[in-house]
Amino acid sequence: MKAVVYHETGPSSVLTLVDRDPVPPGPGEVRVRVAVSGVNPTDWKARQGRLAYAEAVPNQDGAGVIEAVGEGVDPARVGERVWLWEAAWQRPGGTAQESVTLPARQAVALPSHASFELGASLGIPALTAHLCLGSSVGPGLLSGRSVLVAGGAGAVGNAAIQLARWAGATVIATVSGPEKAALATAAGAHLVVNYRLDDAAAAIRAFASGGIDIVVEVAPAANAALDAAVLAPDGTVAVYATDGALSLDVSALMRNNISYRFVLVYTVPEADKDRAVRDVSAAVAAQALRVGDEAGLPLHSFPLAETAAAHDAVERNAVGKVLVYCSS
Repeated sequence: MKAVVYHETGPSSVLTLVDRDPVPPGPGEVRVRVAVSGVNPTDWKARQGRLAYAEAVPNQDGAGVIEAVGEGVDPARVGERVWLWEAAWQRPGGTAQESVTLPARQAVALPSHASFELGASLGIPALTAHLCLGSSVGPGLLSGRSVLVAGGAGAVGNAAIQLARWAGATVIATVSGPEKAALATAAGAHLVVNYRLDDAAAAIRAFASGGIDIVVEVAPAANAALDAAVLAPDGTVAVYATDGALSLDVSALMRNNISYRFVLVYTVPEADKDRAVRDVSAAVAAQALRVGDEAGLPLHSFPLAETAAAHDAVERNAVGKVLVYCSS
């Protein structure tokens, strides 16, 4: 089979296409024929970071069909369409290959109405969005709540908008320009604010007069003052990315009992991860999560042999979701 590997960290040029044998699934594992691999910022950052294995395959997310199972896994799962998460986390084999072997719990049933493109776009972005929104996300669970999504045109922002809408929240998104505003609107945001042109705090307060209950935050340092200005008492800022040192007016936040949570999907407790997987799967089943231009998440497609170019596109902050097609 074909696989993209790297033996040293560095720029995308360290990625090479090779032939290798599929890895037989061990106890509790499945082997999946990968149709589409999703690329996230952590994928190119991991490639530039520390290499814990002699050879590694990049990319955490993907979608495909189970082609073999190991001991202890129901043989009836062979032929099941699945979406994959964290394939390369603390493992040498990610999804940038024609077949990947991973724990069975990380291959989640994908309904027949859901495309492999959608499946490969879930994983890190959708699970991160879920964890930012709260412990459980489902129909009615955020009714009467207001959610502010910073960076509503990004992959996590897009998933947060869609999940929050599914859960019944009023959703406001901030963006940096008209093209991104159109994407956040397509995702389902009730209000989109261009923070470069508008008085963002005034626009948000006018729309959500009671204040914001949950902020899904991509730029905590840059947005600290805005978040403080629009949060409701007992509100929460859920931070999933970093843009430098964060300085807070603690006394003002304390008076309103504001909470900051910092979310790294890879290291959250297993029970929280399982709950997020369950809820994201329910959203997919309900057709509440979508991809493509009409859903505010344009798709950028690359063949497996051009995985390096796909990594470069994500590193250059391509707007939308970058996908690698693995199977011929």
